[in-house]
Amino acid sequence: MSGSGFQRAIVIGSGPNGFAAAIELARNGVSVTVLEAQGTIGGGTRSGELTLPDFVHDLCSAIHPLGIGSPFFRTLPLASHGLEWIQPSAPLAHPLDDGTAVMLERSIDETCETLDDVDTNTYSDLMKPLVGDWENLVADLLGPIRFPRHPITAARFGLRGLRSAEGLTKSFFRGERSRALFGGLCAHSLLSLDQIATASFGLMLGIMGHAVGWAIPRGGSQKIADALCSYLRSLGGEVIANSPVESIDDLLSSESAVLCDLTPRGLLKIAGHRLPENYRSKLERYRVGNGVFKIDWALDDPIPWKAKECSRAGTVHLGGTFEEIAESETAPSKGKHAEKPYVIVAQPSLFDSSRAPVGKHTAWGYCHIPNGSTFDMTERIENQIERFAPGFRDCIIGRKTSPPAELERHNANLVGGDINGGSPDISQLFLRPTAQMYSTPTKGLYICSASTPPGGGVHGMCGYYAARRVLKER
Repeated sequence: MSGSGFQRAIVIGSGPNGFAAAIELARNGVSVTVLEAQGTIGGGTRSGELTLPDFVHDLCSAIHPLGIGSPFFRTLPLASHGLEWIQPSAPLAHPLDDGTAVMLERSIDETCETLDDVDTNTYSDLMKPLVGDWENLVADLLGPIRFPRHPITAARFGLRGLRSAEGLTKSFFRGERSRALFGGLCAHSLLSLDQIATASFGLMLGIMGHAVGWAIPRGGSQKIADALCSYLRSLGGEVIANSPVESIDDLLSSESAVLCDLTPRGLLKIAGHRLPENYRSKLERYRVGNGVFKIDWALDDPIPWKAKECSRAGTVHLGGTFEEIAESETAPSKGKHAEKPYVIVAQPSLFDSSRAPVGKHTAWGYCHIPNGSTFDMTERIENQIERFAPGFRDCIIGRKTSPPAELERHNANLVGGDINGGSPDISQLFLRPTAQMYSTPTKGLYICSASTPPGGGVHGMCGYYAARRVLKER
């Protein structure tokens, strides 16, 4: 930068958003240093041997439709820095108790073949216009609230997406198979399915499944962080691990901007004394979302699904009917734990042999629970897998359970097991963590985490827009 303004930037946190902010600043001539508290970079995109030697597991995120479709990541030469995307044969399977599965295929027409006959035209009419214009749509949705650049497409999405998952599902789909598939997609919101705008999560994930697929990175999610780090260093940026920040006092100056890939709680911890009281109060009132209970498995054999087509999918949703999924997702908001939880399972080693020794496999699964819960969901999660894959327990040779406290220990941004950087309900969906979004009242201090728009997911857009705010305000 020339003239007045910030000459350098310090980014606290090396998650996808921290790296995105650093890269966008570095591409615009800013001297950037990324500080990471943990010994390994990556935040929510880290991998490790959690169970047995040579079994590679993802510590948090595993499946990345928003990563491969991110408008920002797609501008970066990450392939030349070691990132290779793998597309499973099908993005998603949703098995049912009758031994069959509903499939989200890359092709809308092939997806319709697995739905109820009565819903095939409805699903096609719903998805085809949105998928056909997905690039314009994602550019509007993965960003801060503003007048859309493509208003007709945004309105087509918004009229449906702002509805509750329950309302849209029951008004659009008449068959059990169709309702189950869409309900499972919407349940990624971590909200009860009767809440406003939960339909938007199902629509977005369905669109991305058809448009770009639900990809996995070869070698584990760590490869995303490694590629971002490598590219940043090629731009002259510096990345320092094992560097926890206790206070911003020594970092903030008239020539340095500080961008925090932290939740409001993390920001208050290191900068609360530099923030005005009314802003601190707003951050203190910011609400965390439901938590997750996660399990990683080392397996002697692939998961033995009753519905064989599940082995074609990188992701499997376990929850049976829409009604069962809805009941499961209502429980955490009432401080309860579902007897039959909706479980998201990833099985990357079916498509990436680097994840496990020859002939062996890895799998990853989680369910939603009250924030900060200490209840052990292991038996209930494995009961759900056994329900749709009899003999699953016989395949297990190693297991690592990660309740909310363990997830937060690995990544302080996962407060109480909240993987979305704060509840994404309608009051916090667009303006988060406050109406100022990326800026704070303290000059030179910014927030660039999933607690800013557009929220959770490995897409880097929170960091990108925070960096654009810095460049605008410099």
